Amino acid sequence: MARIVTFRDESDPEYEVKELMAQIEEKAALGHWKAATRKLKTLTRRFANTTVPESVYLTTLEACMANRLQGARASEPARKILEKMVEQGYAIPDTVGNFCVKTCLGEQGTDSTHQGFGGIDTALAIVAAMEQANTPLQLETYDKLIQALVKEGSVDHALALLRTVVVEQAQTPSLETFDRVARCAVSRAVHDDEAVLSVLTICKASGYDLDTIAATEAGRAILACGVIAAERLGNDALAFRLLTAASKAKGVAPDRGDIMIALGSSTAQRACTLIHKRAINKAVEDGQWQLSVKVLELMLERSLKPSNWVWRNVVTCCAKAKKSKKATAVLLDWVKLSEDLKADKPPLSVFNTVVNVCEICDEQELTLLVLDKMKQTHDTEGNIITFNIALKRLAKQGNYQACEGIILGMLQAGVEPSVVSYTTAIASCASAEERQPTMAYEWLKRMRSRNVNPNVLTYNTAMAACLDGKLESSFIGSKLAKEMLDDVNMQLQQGDESSEVNAYTNVIPDSATKNMARQLMTQLKSNWKEGAIDKRVATDTVRVPLKELVNFSRSEAADRARQETAKRTIVDDDQAASTALDEIELEYTAASSTHRSAEV
Repeated sequence: MARIVTFRDESDPEYEVKELMAQIEEKAALGHWKAATRKLKTLTRRFANTTVPESVYLTTLEACMANRLQGARASEPARKILEKMVEQGYAIPDTVGNFCVKTCLGEQGTDSTHQGFGGIDTALAIVAAMEQANTPLQLETYDKLIQALVKEGSVDHALALLRTVVVEQAQTPSLETFDRVARCAVSRAVHDDEAVLSVLTICKASGYDLDTIAATEAGRAILACGVIAAERLGNDALAFRLLTAASKAKGVAPDRGDIMIALGSSTAQRACTLIHKRAINKAVEDGQWQLSVKVLELMLERSLKPSNWVWRNVVTCCAKAKKSKKATAVLLDWVKLSEDLKADKPPLSVFNTVVNVCEICDEQELTLLVLDKMKQTHDTEGNIITFNIALKRLAKQGNYQACEGIILGMLQAGVEPSVVSYTTAIASCASAEERQPTMAYEWLKRMRSRNVNPNVLTYNTAMAACLDGKLESSFIGSKLAKEMLDDVNMQLQQGDESSEVNAYTNVIPDSATKNMARQLMTQLKSNWKEGAIDKRVATDTVRVPLKELVNFSRSEAADRARQETAKRTIVDDDQAASTALDEIELEYTAASSTHRSAEV
């Protein structure tokens, strides 16, 4: 059997290792990065216990790094080389590590690759190796990483890196970097509003002044993201603070910083509009007419378009506070904008509200000015409003005969009196030096004959006219109570079928009704004590409907009424129902003041 003879050269045991290293350096010097990395891989696998010199790693890395990591094709081999260097305790040169991170990040896709090579995952792996080697990242590298994370939608990771740069590294990223993270956080895809506020906090901590950054496009974008996030979180105070800061920035062109933010995007415009609207609603709710006017002025300065309800809220708030001049000024501003096609026309009800407050404040010149402007705006004389104003003046004087003449004049002029007209005429019967309950009741019959139904305020005012101490008036008051209860039952029977029930037609008794009925019961008691009527007859007949009104709030009918009211009452973000009620209260000024006086 033949024997196999093998030859082994033991003169240099590291010959093969040295040969491989020489080949690696040769290929790397020629720029053959693929061949160099393959041979380096062979070396580390076959001779795992051999310590590869740092120079071999660096030479191979240089070949990989040429031409920006060979268009990122060499990014993965470079990552593995850096990790091997860390394993063997070698330091990663600052320039090498940062160069590899930056150049393996491309512009394609959410993973920031170069034609499928490199990308965010590879970059983060290199960063991990650099952290193990205590190699610092440059600010530009952080910026590229944050940009890539933002593209991927990884807001939390991007925010953490941003915080590291500012807090741990004591470096100041560019406003563009903060802008990228804020935009990503506020986007519909991510929608992390708390993260946006964190960006603002870190931005301020890095040394930027929120009152000056609006001078740059990136700074305005950051503040805009802050406004959008603050609005979503319901933090309107912060949103206003950011807009105020933007308005203070110097050198902003072509407009103020807050205006440019408000008009920067549809999302920012919506957020700005909502916070101003809510601020106005709150001011109106608190009766702060000056604040409501100021916020409205800010809306207009910032080129935001107030809705009709916002305008109405402000006008009505001023009117309710009896600020006739300011209410008129706001209305005229509204009219001017509507003429310039920058707002909708003010409705007639708003003109009515302003005319009423001008009358209350005895501002006759303003009254004529508003009526004239109403005629120009709506091409109408506004006769019903004019007649109602005249009725109101006469009702305050208790001149019921002149009120009758006004109503007859309306009918002759072809102007149909409204429930407000009739109720005001009835108020004149209650305000007369000698109350006129018979005439008040006659007005109820007349208005019904014209298909105008009395409402709760009409009944309250008519009952107030009956408080003159006479038995005949107590009878009329009882009759009014009976008819009111019949109307209440009719309204409740209609229930959901009726869409006509509102503040002008509602007949459900209120606290004023209860007080009127009580006073009429007290008057009736005086009548029987005086011998004008038998007590039993009075209690068994006249007092019955009055007592029902007094006890109405505890009845099943009252529960049904409350349920029906809850179904119909829809208060939107503009406080529409509240504003409408304020407008109606101003229309009924004469009547409401009459029965309030009777209550006292």
